Amino acid sequence: MFNTRVKIKALLAQEPQNQEVTVMGWVRTFRNNQFIALNDGSTGNNLQVVAELGKFDEELLKRITTGASLKVKGTVVPSLGKGQKMDLVAQSIEVLGDSDAEKFPLQPKKHSLEFLREIAHLRFRTNTFSAVFRVRHTLAFAVHKFFHEKGFVYLHTPIITASDAEGAGEMFRVTTLPFDNPPRNEDGSINFKEDFFGRSTNLTVSGQLEGELGAMAFSDIYTFGPTFRAENSNTTRHLAEFWMIEPEMAFYDLEDNMNLAEEFIKYIIKYAIDNNKEDLEFLAQRLTEEEKQLPQDKRSEMGLMEKLDFVLNNNFERITYTEAIEILINSPAYKKKKFQYDVKWGIDMQSEHERYLVEKHFKKPVIVTNYPKDIKAFYMRQNEDGKTVAAMDILAPGIGEIVGGSQREERLEKLEERMAQMHIPASELWWYLDTRRFGSVPHAGFGLGFERMVQFVTGMGNIRDVIAFPRTPKSAEF
Repeated sequence: MFNTRVKIKALLAQEPQNQEVTVMGWVRTFRNNQFIALNDGSTGNNLQVVAELGKFDEELLKRITTGASLKVKGTVVPSLGKGQKMDLVAQSIEVLGDSDAEKFPLQPKKHSLEFLREIAHLRFRTNTFSAVFRVRHTLAFAVHKFFHEKGFVYLHTPIITASDAEGAGEMFRVTTLPFDNPPRNEDGSINFKEDFFGRSTNLTVSGQLEGELGAMAFSDIYTFGPTFRAENSNTTRHLAEFWMIEPEMAFYDLEDNMNLAEEFIKYIIKYAIDNNKEDLEFLAQRLTEEEKQLPQDKRSEMGLMEKLDFVLNNNFERITYTEAIEILINSPAYKKKKFQYDVKWGIDMQSEHERYLVEKHFKKPVIVTNYPKDIKAFYMRQNEDGKTVAAMDILAPGIGEIVGGSQREERLEKLEERMAQMHIPASELWWYLDTRRFGSVPHAGFGLGFERMVQFVTGMGNIRDVIAFPRTPKSAEF
């Protein structure tokens, strides 16, 4: 029944030559009891199906409602209507699934993104979300394509782990112990020896540490998988479950790392532009209309397509953290007290600071290097000045930090010393320290939050709108 179906995207790419085809999809609208806008999700464009007056039974026509699914056989002819090159003149129409027009929440009108989040199981059927998730798919494919072409090995790092890679402590505990009466030690603490893994475990916050183990054998690896942060952040930039891309490269220093990250970002953006131009143009138009509602000073200086071209066509500016702080302190925004957060050497720069550097000062993407060691993780290579580490963050317009990475500390003594300072027990990371004991090499890597990248490329203002089923504080629906 289904193997003769033609996808609407493939059909619209053809010329109308009275060919007979079968299409299937969902009804977007049904006008004048004659014109059906049909969409199957393969493209944002609808196919106009013409049900000639008097040809079909009234009872059948009543069942053609918004949201209903149809199988249509017909003939493809040049369209007489504006804005489309073809119509499908129906010979037969079969309703595969009815949709109660009174109850179907997606009526043919504009819905707010907040409302659509409440019906995330249906929001894929809207033009906006079908475009976003087709772009997300293309970006994910481009990630694998980029690393495959460079000879990287795709490593699946564990989702359940006993380590806290970032030392952040904001983790989701994984346990099979009973909540109401867990086994306890003599001092009252929970006895995890009775747990499934015989120790305390959690959902991973990063695949980096395990990724480094792979790099010590394959030279170049990458991970691309879900990560979890139990951070109680109700913002447009945070999720409790998100996807991370984390390459780790042996025989790389900080500069090699920056070069790869810049090349990677440009590659996947260009791949999306080349393969999802229609979707991106639709999202660009949507963003323009949305920004018209904002006051002039809150609007972006660039449209979505301009912003993407801006990243592709500019070499990323490279500055040190110390230079970045000097620029911010000397900026008109700081002098006029326009920053919400203070600026001084040693701070962890906020999004407003990062965006100022990119959007106002340099007017191009920026890579900031050599951060104070006190605000960075234990595994970053310590610089000779004793104050900074060989870290790098890539800042993008409209969003701030999009990539964080570093050269890793390959010297065993230095790493052990730093772990002791930060109270990270070496006994729990014996396996990680072994890579420094047996054939250690200079190496580096970075992490890119996939949803942040999808947000950047699609122009969506809220990160919850670029992942299918967002997991946020007090929200785990669907």
